[in-house]
Amino acid sequence: MKDDKTGKRYEDLRSARFFAANDFRSFGHRSRAMQMGLGHEDWEGKPVIGIINTWSEAQPCHMHFKDRVEWVKRGILQAGGLPMELPVHSHSEQFLKPTSMLYRNMGAMEVEETLRAHPCDGAVLMGGCDKSTPALVMGALSWGFPFIYLPAGPMLRGNYAGKVLGSGSDAFKYWDELRAGTITEEEWKGIEGGIARSDGHCMTMGTASTMTAIAEGFGLCLPGASSIPANDVNHKRMSAACGRRAVEMVWEDLTPDKIVTKQAAENATTVAMATGCSTNAVIHLIAMARRAGIDWGLPDFDRLSREVPVIANVRPSGKEYLMEDFFYAGGLRALMKELGDKLDLSAITVTGKTMGEGLEGAVNYNTDVIRPLSNPVYAEGSLALLKGNLAPDGAVIKPAACDPKFHKHSGPAIVADSYPEMKKIIDDPDYDMTPDHVLILRNAGPQGGPGMPEWGMIPMPKALLKHGHRDMVRLSDARMSGTSFGACILHVAPEAYIGGPLALVKTGDIIELDVPNRSLNVKISDEEMAERRAAWTPPPPRYERGYGWMFSQHIEQADKGCDFDFLKTEFGKPVDEPVIF
Repeated sequence: MKDDKTGKRYEDLRSARFFAANDFRSFGHRSRAMQMGLGHEDWEGKPVIGIINTWSEAQPCHMHFKDRVEWVKRGILQAGGLPMELPVHSHSEQFLKPTSMLYRNMGAMEVEETLRAHPCDGAVLMGGCDKSTPALVMGALSWGFPFIYLPAGPMLRGNYAGKVLGSGSDAFKYWDELRAGTITEEEWKGIEGGIARSDGHCMTMGTASTMTAIAEGFGLCLPGASSIPANDVNHKRMSAACGRRAVEMVWEDLTPDKIVTKQAAENATTVAMATGCSTNAVIHLIAMARRAGIDWGLPDFDRLSREVPVIANVRPSGKEYLMEDFFYAGGLRALMKELGDKLDLSAITVTGKTMGEGLEGAVNYNTDVIRPLSNPVYAEGSLALLKGNLAPDGAVIKPAACDPKFHKHSGPAIVADSYPEMKKIIDDPDYDMTPDHVLILRNAGPQGGPGMPEWGMIPMPKALLKHGHRDMVRLSDARMSGTSFGACILHVAPEAYIGGPLALVKTGDIIELDVPNRSLNVKISDEEMAERRAAWTPPPPRYERGYGWMFSQHIEQADKGCDFDFLKTEFGKPVDEPVIF
C-alpha cells in the first residue's frame, strides 16, 4: 500500500524493520507472530497499531476498556492495519497510594518505551482517569510517531433518594454533613452505593473530564469524543473510529509535532478555562506542552484566565449539571463553537483537518448547560494564579468554586506540618478557631507528600461545621481533586519540604489573599523571614532507594509541571530507533 499524498510505502514503515527483512532476526519475529496464530497476510503491507490499554481490575474508571479494545481492533482491521494490544499502568485515582501523581511520570516513561521497543507504526491511547491522560500523552509525545487519544468517557449521573449526585463533589459535601450530624449513617451508605453507578470516570468537571477535554483541545481526539458517556453506544462507534483513523494517520505521516503546537496549547488552555477546569490542569498541561518542546507556564494560564469566562455550567464550578447533561447539550464541540474566535480554528487535529472544520455543524442544544459568552457562569476563567512572598513561584486557586467573600481575605494561620497533625485539628470540635483563620497544611508537595497527594481540599473543621460554616481559606503545597470545591489555595511553590517560604510560616502569622490582584503573602518582614530561614532544618529524606529515591532526585516543582528533569525535551537529543540484530 502507498499513500497518495506522502508516497509512504510498506517498506517505509518501522514495523517493516521487524517483519520484512530476509534475515535471521526477522525470521524470529515472523515465526513468533505465527505462534500467536497470525499469518503473513496479517502484517504484510499493513501498519501495526499499538493499542495502549490502561484496563485494570484496580481501575474502576476503565472497566469497560476490556470491551472497547475489541472495537478499536475492529476499526484497525477495517482500515487495513494490524492491532497489537499493549497494556500499561492504569493510574487508578481511587486505589493507588500514596497518590497516583507519584506514578504519572513512571507511566509516561512506560508508554514511551513500550511504543519505542515494539514493532508499532502508530498508536491508539486508551485513558481517562485523572493521571492516565497526561501520562499517555506525555509518553507518546516524547516518542513522536502518529497517535490518537481515546477518552474513557464520563460515567452516568449518580442517584440517591431522588437526588442527583456528582462524583467527588457530593462525596465531599455529604461527608461534611455527616460530620456535622445533619445526615445519618444510613443515608451516608445510600450515597456510597449511588454516587458511582456505571462505567467511566467522574461525571463532574473534575480532573478526568478536564484532562480529556484538554486532549481534545490539543487536537488529539476525534471531534466530540471527550464528551461521550462511557455507557453510551456512541462510545463503541467512536472507539472503532479511533482505530480506523490511527491507520490513516500512519499512511499520512501525521505526527504529533504537526498537531501539538503553541497554538494548540493556547486552544487547550482556553478550553480548560471555559469548562471550569480542575486545578490539576495547570500541572498536567504544562508538562504535556513541554514534552512537545513548547514553553508554556503559569503566565499563560493567568493571561487566559482573565480573557476566557467559564461557560460550562457543570459541577463543581456550575451549580446543577453534570457531564451527561453536557453531552446532551452538544458536548465540547458546542462549547468550542460558543468560544468562537477565542480559539485558533486553523490548528490541525488528528483528523488531518482544522479544528474549525471539526466544529462545522456543532449546535448548542441547551444554553443553560453551555452558556454563551454573553451569559457566563463566571466572568473570568476557572483558575487564578497567585504570587507573593509566600509563593514566589506561584500558587493556584479556583475562584468560581469558592465563596466570593474569600476572594480578598486576611486572617491568622493555623499550621500543620503533616496530614495526621491537620486531622487532629479538623476533628477537634472544640478547637479554638474562627472562619477567618487560614488552615495551612505543608510538607505535602511533590517531594514532601511524597508525590503531591490530593490533600489540599482540607475538610472543614468540626469546630466550624457545628456553627453552620461550610467554607474557609485553606492553603497547602498539595493538590486537590478536580471534583473539589471551596476556598483552597494549592500548589504553593516552592514547596515547604525543600525550604520554600511556606516552611517558615508560624501559627498566628497573618495570611493575605487577594484574588483580583493575584497575590498571596504572609505579613512578616524580609528580615524576620531571613531569620526563620537561617533557623530552618531540612526534614529527613522520604526515600533512600528504589523508584521513590529516583522520583525525589529528579521531580520538578508544581510551576514547571512536576515532570522529571531528565524527561524534558531540552534535556538531550531524541532517542534513536532500537537496534535490531
